[in-house]
Amino acid sequence: MQVFERPSEEPLTTDGPTLLPEALASPEERVEAPPALGGRRPNVLFVTPEMGDFIKAGGLGEVSASLPRQLTRLCDVRVLMPGYREVRRKGGHIDVVRSMPGFAGLPAWSLGRLTRPDGLIVYVVLCDELYDRAGSPYGPFGAGDFADNDVRFARLSLAAAEVAAGEADPNWKADILHAHDWPAALAPLYLATRPGRDKPASILTIHNLAYQGLYGADRLQALGIPDSAFTVEGAEFYGQLSFLKAGIAFSTHITTVSETYAREITSPEHGCGLDGMLRRRYAAGELTGILNGIDDRMVMPPDQALDPRALGDWKRANARKVRKIFGLTPSKGPLFAVISRLVHQKGVDLAVEAAETIIAGGGQLVVTGRGEPELEEAVERLGERHPDAVGVHIGFDDEEARQVFAGSDFLLMPSRFEPCGLSQMYAQRAGSLPIAYRTGGLADTIDDGRSGFLFSSLSSSSLGGAVNRALGAYRRRADLIAMRRNAIAKRFDWTGATARYATIYSRALEV
Repeated sequence: MQVFERPSEEPLTTDGPTLLPEALASPEERVEAPPALGGRRPNVLFVTPEMGDFIKAGGLGEVSASLPRQLTRLCDVRVLMPGYREVRRKGGHIDVVRSMPGFAGLPAWSLGRLTRPDGLIVYVVLCDELYDRAGSPYGPFGAGDFADNDVRFARLSLAAAEVAAGEADPNWKADILHAHDWPAALAPLYLATRPGRDKPASILTIHNLAYQGLYGADRLQALGIPDSAFTVEGAEFYGQLSFLKAGIAFSTHITTVSETYAREITSPEHGCGLDGMLRRRYAAGELTGILNGIDDRMVMPPDQALDPRALGDWKRANARKVRKIFGLTPSKGPLFAVISRLVHQKGVDLAVEAAETIIAGGGQLVVTGRGEPELEEAVERLGERHPDAVGVHIGFDDEEARQVFAGSDFLLMPSRFEPCGLSQMYAQRAGSLPIAYRTGGLADTIDDGRSGFLFSSLSSSSLGGAVNRALGAYRRRADLIAMRRNAIAKRFDWTGATARYATIYSRALEV
């Protein structure tokens, strides 16, 4: 079992959706408007370590920018996040609501408040000694994690409990605290162990169970965690403190980001040592999988390209641009793409092996992303061996990713596990057919043989078989056109997720 401490980073596109004509959505893909919360409009505190408005490492940042805005139709939603340097730089004027004392080894802080142009209120944990530094939300660029991340995210979690309880903003308190991933997962524990009986409900959303936030048991006192919470049914994980396990143990309800992943994490194979606790919560109806949505405007073909002939012209024009960007020779063959963190989880090693099948079949491959040095080196060596057929860019740029989605015919996504995945959704909406392992959100969003290709064995031969199926479809133009149309017609907006979160909130308020 391998347990990591960094949240997932998923290349994403941004901005709001331009939806296809309603006629292109099949009846089973349409979702009714979400139900009202029994006539209530609850106050929801959405706690996150990243938000696409200001700073993001991946998919969580995109969700944190999109989901609260969707929920404002039903709730008074306010986001709480750390006051990073980028938030201060991009957020505009920040009002200081109240100065708050330190606790245990956590420093004092101030609650800031800013309002986005669309009216969304964002609370900010102002504590420069923890957050005013260069880097990602989790560490210096290219240099691992910050050594004090336990303090940084315990401070966020305790601040969340204080805001939710109405102690930091005297004019607002939460009915529901909604925490996201391990950096916010101590918040349900802090709420549960605070004095008093009138406490908000707490929801924990797990975006990737492999990242737990593990620290030594000697950190309990400094983080203000009572010994009574450090038990096998609480925050203790094989002698260590697990932020994520604390959230699982003390939250009112748990969600994760696809239905298949919710089932998978109750098994030893995917449970990262937490499967027993998760099985109990699942059996009790307290663990729910809710698929993330996307905002797809920047990858959608223009309306005039939705005609089958025009769509092919649009794809070919974008493919020519991609080939030029990546230095590939002109070709009429299929263009495959990898848009991903270059890490073991994403199956990049399998994609490298599949490149030989792609090239033998007359295809080309572009790879964009960054990650583990050995995998970066592997894809660079692949590009050096096949300079006319393989283009590699180490790094990530949103604009380039959008161009690759638009220009590629197929997206390789052989992730060993994938809680939700967003790239396969963007790819389908751009008419790029994903080739993916049948797991997590990939299994929930790709229709095998209709909008993409799924394979069921984690091996290079199984992936190679799926690549050959894709090459065959490319040669049969009628099949390719039909699959592109099926892919583009799929709907991945937030309507269904919003309705399901409203149901979860309603249940939590009844507990």
